[in-house]
Amino acid sequence: MPYFDTASAAPLHPVARQALLAALDEGWADPARLYREGRRARLLLDAAREAAAEAVGCRPDELVFTSSGTTAVHAGIAGALSGRRRVGRHLALSAVEHSSVLHSAAAHEAAGGSFTEVPVERSGAVDPAAYAGALRADTALACLQSANHEVGTEQPVAEVAALCAEAGVPLLVDAAQSLGWGPVAGRWSLLTASAHKWGGPAGVGLLAVRKGVRFAPQGPAGERESGRAPGFENLPAIMAAAASLRAVRDEAAAEAVRLRALVGRIRSVVAERVGDVEVVGDPERRLPHLVTFSCLYVDGETLLHELDRHGFSVSSGSSCTSSTLEPSHVLKAMGVLSEGNVRVSLPMGTAEADVDRFLDVLPGVVAEVRERLGAPVSAPPSPAPAASLVVDALGRRCPIPVIELAKVIGEVPVGATVTVLADDEAARLDIPAWCEMREQEYVGEEPADRGSAYVVRRLS
Repeated sequence: MPYFDTASAAPLHPVARQALLAALDEGWADPARLYREGRRARLLLDAAREAAAEAVGCRPDELVFTSSGTTAVHAGIAGALSGRRRVGRHLALSAVEHSSVLHSAAAHEAAGGSFTEVPVERSGAVDPAAYAGALRADTALACLQSANHEVGTEQPVAEVAALCAEAGVPLLVDAAQSLGWGPVAGRWSLLTASAHKWGGPAGVGLLAVRKGVRFAPQGPAGERESGRAPGFENLPAIMAAAASLRAVRDEAAAEAVRLRALVGRIRSVVAERVGDVEVVGDPERRLPHLVTFSCLYVDGETLLHELDRHGFSVSSGSSCTSSTLEPSHVLKAMGVLSEGNVRVSLPMGTAEADVDRFLDVLPGVVAEVRERLGAPVSAPPSPAPAASLVVDALGRRCPIPVIELAKVIGEVPVGATVTVLADDEAARLDIPAWCEMREQEYVGEEPADRGSAYVVRRLS
């Protein structure tokens, strides 16, 4: 069964498995002790730290191991903000950061601080100049992911890092999605990552803090990991994480070329074989293994279930697949279609035959889901003389409001409008996206008794 969701968690690398089993026998003792078993454990821990630091591009004494990537993000942001509290309490971050960064920002605001979200372009990347414009005299820390976890777009980290350095603001880079493919370029100050993203075991994160960065660890003090990650080190998992990081780096160059070609094939074939689809993210400046697309008139949850039934494990940023019932904050920030969203992230070693079978199966699955929802199967009929229409889609969730709009747009003359009443948050994103795909005019949103009224003018 092809597993195409390595952006969530990569399969355990064989080298990680070997290192983990070996460390269970050799690395079980307390590395802080001076007796024989403790000294052996310390040597193993130091070797893992050196290997990880080499991959990150920092000094071993600048890197600590944490219990997860999320913990690394929270500790890194809190420690940097506290260390620079005399400068101010403002935090800058992109609008498409991982939820762990957004949660840290929310906690910082609740404690009396402030933060600014830098908007992104439709590709999902920030404009370095716009990011620089968000830096203030009281900015204590800036955050920017190296590559986006939902659409694969790589961020201009080196450019932003230079601007932050010029402004005297440290930059924290969340490198969870990219570190397995190579080091992060630029003059970053702090870096975080998570082992299970590159084929290491879950429960190991990395936090690197450059020398010279003011940093004050928060929470109760600990004696281990420079006081920045309290608790007993999970040495077997740490060794497996470091060993697998080195192993995937050795394979990365060749695999990046191969997987980039497979992802390029997915991007082009999906656009050819599946009608009414939007492939999102930067087509060039992107991770080699990840592609995301959204399908009009499709319930994302149903689509994922059907693909799973055909043997494909993929993920989605559609609101109808999330517990919050809101579209992905990443897709929302990009202003792209969210309904029927599919993220495909290929693990190293993915067979070309598996990708071909996915591309054979996908069009039929999408067509089946659309038929089940009563979506239009052809272009809207020729214009008929009719007044502007109002479509009541209140209480109906994605993608029904857009389907109802598509059904009636041909019933109004060119220049007339269709008003869609909807209380689903996804409509705020998906109706404008539909207008752009269909070359119709999105007039705007107006308040309604319940929910909102979205006004669309027919142009053709």
